[in-house]
Amino acid sequence: MNDTPLTSSDFAATQNPFELFGTWLDEATTTEINDPNAVAVATVDPTGMPNVRVVLLKEFDARGYTFYTNYESAKGQEILSARKAAMCFHWKSLRRQVRIRGDVELVSDAEADAYYNTRPRGSRIGAWASQQSRPLESRDVLEKAVAQITKRYGDGDIPRPAHWSGFRIVPDVIEFWRDMPYRLHDRIVFTRDGESWTTERLYP
Repeated sequence: MNDTPLTSSDFAATQNPFELFGTWLDEATTTEINDPNAVAVATVDPTGMPNVRVVLLKEFDARGYTFYTNYESAKGQEILSARKAAMCFHWKSLRRQVRIRGDVELVSDAEADAYYNTRPRGSRIGAWASQQSRPLESRDVLEKAVAQITKRYGDGDIPRPAHWSGFRIVPDVIEFWRDMPYRLHDRIVFTRDGESWTTERLYP
């Protein structure tokens, strides 16, 4: 499957990058051993120093690509400051990458609540107990915080913390990359043009 070069007509089948992304993600879901929705997210701090880490994509549609985090974390603060980010999916089993760049918007409270309520109870407790990205004196301190939150809510509902919500990267550019022999890779870039997209092929 990966040895036949893509031609321009292969990409011309859709002018919608979200449809193409959905097809690739579906294929990765059957071939990746762990977390086909894992994606590296890059941000910059106030000095312009880049930061990158892996998160899990939770939703995507024509509006963009959504993941959830603690807004008080390093990535949360950097995104809230710059309101721009980039992400890169790498599916080693398929020898494919997708690179995305764009502005970032906050998801609605309703969207965040809906996703938060699908999380395992332990993960909801963790959202309260973890002061994400800040110094931790010892593992024991974290475990005590988890115990305190567990005791506080007992068997009852665990509400979503106000500082825990989602970001949506609204892409201006989406690049699809596929490994080919002799490093003559296939690269196609979708660039937003108003309500539509233009496409361009790049040298490897």
